[in-house]
Amino acid sequence: MKKSVFILSFASLILGSCSDDNNTATPDPVKPPVESGIVKANVGGPNQPNQVFVDLSANQQISAKRDTWDLGFATGSDFRVIINGSVKMAVKQLDTNNIDAVQTADASVAVGYSTLSTLGYVDDPTGTLKGNGSGVGTAIAEISATDADNKVYLVNMGFEVGTTTPAAGSVALDGEARGWKKIRITRNANDYVVQYADLASTTHNTVTISKNADYNFTFLSLKTGQKVDVQPRAKQWDLSFTGFTNYYPYGDSSITYYFADFITTNVYGGTKVYMVETESIDTDYAAFKKANVQEASFAKSVTDQRIIGDTWRNGGGPSSQPSIKDTRFYIIKDADGNIFKLRFRALTNDAGERGNPVFEYELLK
Repeated sequence: MKKSVFILSFASLILGSCSDDNNTATPDPVKPPVESGIVKANVGGPNQPNQVFVDLSANQQISAKRDTWDLGFATGSDFRVIINGSVKMAVKQLDTNNIDAVQTADASVAVGYSTLSTLGYVDDPTGTLKGNGSGVGTAIAEISATDADNKVYLVNMGFEVGTTTPAAGSVALDGEARGWKKIRITRNANDYVVQYADLASTTHNTVTISKNADYNFTFLSLKTGQKVDVQPRAKQWDLSFTGFTNYYPYGDSSITYYFADFITTNVYGGTKVYMVETESIDTDYAAFKKANVQEASFAKSVTDQRIIGDTWRNGGGPSSQPSIKDTRFYIIKDADGNIFKLRFRALTNDAGERGNPVFEYELLK
């Protein structure tokens, strides 16, 4: 059969279909998967302004500017809320449920070397939503049906997208600090009710967020008080290119650590992945067939969105430029059961500028 090869280098598209607030998932149309493709992910250069979501079976990408949203509200049966780790947001639960009490900023509530993961200021980077805090599950506790149990949170809003131009091979993801907010989230039937304000304010704004099961999350901007279109429908993307707040080993514990050039998989929509290591990538990648797929190897990715993560590239250093790792490729299984092999071709453009990743992939039959 003749293969169809598509190259994606078009400008960012913003998904505009989150206005349907009913909680009944609409079945996605089933189309024959694209057989192969070369993708230039529209990350946007060394400031990496975009979160990019790629659907392998359709060979399509959709992107959203990463500092346009703050909170994501899970649309399943649980009432869980994520924060925007792509801009280094962090939150701390306070011992009050009075949103109108004046609060002060706390510099320790941040992403960085001095912030232990066990403090629970950021979301579990595996993507696991459930947990009892202390770095497991969402940084914001599950929203309780008992109103009095839902506390106020101090919110470090992180950083705007950077605008400075770094040296070739470097990145500049952080721009101006986005300031602080306080929030309190409660439930009303199957909806989330969000109260939010500036720290010194003695009044607050309120917005209601309804669940929409067509998507993994509904996203909110605390700056505008409006919902924001970010991700495609739940089963219409597989990979996300993004800046990412991760955990990094530190003695017997771990710290919060920010990565550029990070890739997550859509664990909520059912995408799975594993890595194949090789000493001869050209030969082994070409020879890899569907019969070579090891189903058991997908298991870890069911509960961890970081299997690709930063494993695909070398970050560079004082005496070396960033580069892709040519000793590995990846096997990806989407929600419809299509299985692809994927290898990375570039991390930078011809001028050596980061934030210009390219990969190729092929459907295994």
